[in-house]
Amino acid sequence: MMAAPLGPHLHAFVVDYLVAQKGLRVTSIRSYRDTLRLYLAFLARAVGRPITRLTIGDLTFDRVLQFLKHLEVDRHNGVHTRNQRLAAIHMFFGYLAGRLPELLDVGQRVVAIPTKRAAPPETRYLERDEVATLFAQLPARGRRALRDRVLLLLLYNTGARVQEVADLRVEHLDLRRPPRVRLHGKGDKWRACPLWDETARELARLLAYDGTTDTPHAPVFIAHGRYPLTRFGIYKLVRHHTRCLEAAADHPPGRITPHVFRHTTAVHLLEAGVEMNVIRGWLGHAQITTTNRYAEITVRSKEAAVRACEAPSEFSVALARRPAWRDDPALLAWLASL
Repeated sequence: MMAAPLGPHLHAFVVDYLVAQKGLRVTSIRSYRDTLRLYLAFLARAVGRPITRLTIGDLTFDRVLQFLKHLEVDRHNGVHTRNQRLAAIHMFFGYLAGRLPELLDVGQRVVAIPTKRAAPPETRYLERDEVATLFAQLPARGRRALRDRVLLLLLYNTGARVQEVADLRVEHLDLRRPPRVRLHGKGDKWRACPLWDETARELARLLAYDGTTDTPHAPVFIAHGRYPLTRFGIYKLVRHHTRCLEAAADHPPGRITPHVFRHTTAVHLLEAGVEMNVIRGWLGHAQITTTNRYAEITVRSKEAAVRACEAPSEFSVALARRPAWRDDPALLAWLASL
């Protein structure tokens, strides 16, 4: 059985398990596909056979360790990328171990390979004055100008992931009061986000301009040839319009991407006093711990906490006061009776 070809099991993992059983989104499946493609190419070189002749017996614990080392040493991948690849390998070997008893020992050892500790990536966001500067310098005329303005406004309003905006269709918008949008996020989950009145008005203008108001399945954001704007197209538009902010002397180094708008939305909601669990639902986080990191990065919240805890002007006098319980005769009498 160990000499059985690997191909059918790999096909079943991607098509049956990831798609039919797990119901993963296309972007997630592509991530697994890319990892498996790298792993199989490495495995073929290690055993000296073409990928089409790989067998179940070629899947060993030591070769997985060698593959992880190859990612870091030869491909110069960072710890976060290495851990992401390892997560896909974990799931693949866990799948095989549940269907091929002879791989149970190997699967258990591979799944037990720990992820490496790494400092969390820097969470970058825009300050409110930067957002104001960005929208003030946007072009004002033409269809593209309207589309780009609405796109950036929606990103800031909802904190949507770039793929969620690329997948947005007219039927997902409800511009009646109170206006809202339905976003299709990770894990095939839908969530509703409220829209500002300005966002709703600008969306209505864009749909009327494109003539898609009564076309439910039409994309909201259209590129050349009336094709849906892709995630890469959205990335380029954001990069194009935010160069002025990146060039500012006081702006920290690094590119402004659509995901920076997602972080910006979270931080500004937090600074406005929105409860953390509401922000979690707003952004579509599965765990509140993912949302909690924004409480660590917002300087304004920390400044507010410092002001709330600020010592009185007569600090020494305040410290010299006796605790209130010493002035309670009943409490002193009870203590004396013990």
